[in-house]
Amino acid sequence: MDLDDWALRFDLLADPTRLGLLAHMHERGPGAATVTDLAAAVGITGNAASQALRVLREQGWVTAERDPADGRVVRYSLVDQTVHRILHLMGARHD
Repeated sequence: MDLDDWALRFDLLADPTRLGLLAHMHERGPGAATVTDLAAAVGITGNAASQALRVLREQGWVTAERDPADGRVVRYSLVDQTVHRILHLMGARHD
């Protein structure tokens, strides 16, 4: 067990903004959530959402892809399976 890795995970999950963004991405499903969607769901500005998403992308928890139909739109997905399982343990659901 890598205690430093788990401590970092819990530190990142302890932030209500990041946790809310992850939960909303989880609920929406892969490639569905935009910065605007995520910011509205958590009740923060788009700039604050972008900063939190940057941290999550740097950790490899989240990916960002341009929408093929509209290249100006970026869609976010939760890709870290450990975080996915943690969200389920917390009661998060998705379709």
